Amino acid sequence: MRLADRLKRNVPALAIATFAGGALGACQPYNAPMNTLSTQSDLAKWITSLYMQVTIWDTIIMVIVLVAMVLAIFVFSSREGDPGEPSEHESDLMLELAWTVGPALILVFITVPTIRTIMKTQPTKWPADTLTVEVRAHQWWWEFDYPGLKIQTADELHLPANRVVDIKLYSEDIIHSFWVPALGGKRDVIPGQINHITVVPQVPGEYYGQCAEFCGLSHANMRFRVVVDTPEGFKQWTAAQLAPPVEPKQAAAADGEKIFKNAPCAICHQIRGISGFSPQYSYGFRGPDLTHFGSRGTLAGSILENTPENVALWIQNPDKLKPGAQMPTLGLRGKDLQDLVAYLESLK
Repeated sequence: MRLADRLKRNVPALAIATFAGGALGACQPYNAPMNTLSTQSDLAKWITSLYMQVTIWDTIIMVIVLVAMVLAIFVFSSREGDPGEPSEHESDLMLELAWTVGPALILVFITVPTIRTIMKTQPTKWPADTLTVEVRAHQWWWEFDYPGLKIQTADELHLPANRVVDIKLYSEDIIHSFWVPALGGKRDVIPGQINHITVVPQVPGEYYGQCAEFCGLSHANMRFRVVVDTPEGFKQWTAAQLAPPVEPKQAAAADGEKIFKNAPCAICHQIRGISGFSPQYSYGFRGPDLTHFGSRGTLAGSILENTPENVALWIQNPDKLKPGAQMPTLGLRGKDLQDLVAYLESLK
């Protein structure tokens, strides 16, 4: 069967498949946790705007190519046995100009907004009231340090709405990638190099983040949450984080504090005023700061909700929940385990 005849038979099926695929894509929920089109910051809106511009030009090119293909098949193709008409022209100057100038103009239309977006999203100077956050990637969890506020936390990054935030990205081991689809950007986190993401979160809420660079056994479990607070809410969160750890009031929590001090927990984890080494010293692997652990909504790299049951499961066998986790199995059982969980959950 000739190619033209095959295409004539398959054009309707191809058209149906194309429209069906587009319809399925359009049916994806707009408010899905990792939806890149649900833009909640200036950075995300700039990237989405550039994406739409490029998509429009791509669509125009696709339509032109499809129209030319249909015309070539159904209008200008010769039939079997028909004599071909000899050409009267050696070349067509206008046609050659069109397929030379046309693509060049399209490249210009795509390149100019791309360069403009790059310049906007990668500034070299920041306003005086910019909030600086140092993000450190570990296998397989995220550490968040606010050097100007003297706050250190993990798993949940709190940001104020409508304020410029300079996110400085570090890696403590291998290459990772910092990605929060709703807030825009996907930036590599490279050992020995500091990368930046500058963003102004605009809508208060909770947004999901993920490591987007394969980084080992639990790469898919290297998640985090970004909580965008109102300016007043961020001040309240800041004050709560700067407060000293809560003194245990219940007997179980008090016993759990003793267990924490005497167990290997105090070697890797810090609770201000109780345990932990100063950040400028390196004593092997250091886990997340637990000073206000009970106030976080998630744990273990944001793969588990912060509930007493999940905390107990995590302490009992972290490698089962997160393969390759560098937290050792402590062997705590019974009352000791319950007391330690009660203490950690009391750290609001």
